[in-house]
Amino acid sequence: MFLLNLLKGGRLSAGEICEHFSVTGASISRHLAILKDAELIRSRREGKFIYYELNTSVLEDVMLWLTDLKGVSDHEGND
Repeated sequence: MFLLNLLKGGRLSAGEICEHFSVTGASISRHLAILKDAELIRSRREGKFIYYELNTSVLEDVMLWLTDLKGVSDHEGND
């Protein structure tokens, strides 16, 4: 979750992301790949750097889904 919060501030290169963690670059790379597979982040290569940013459209969809789910849950609990 911290990685997503980090990207909330704007796009960062892989190297900039690694500076915030005390794990190997390979471990960070694996986590970034998982987040990309889940479409929570996207990447863009610029020269020899890869920049990562939040995929806000997917996050907005998830938030709407959670809001709808909570609404259904609250409604069912009041019956």
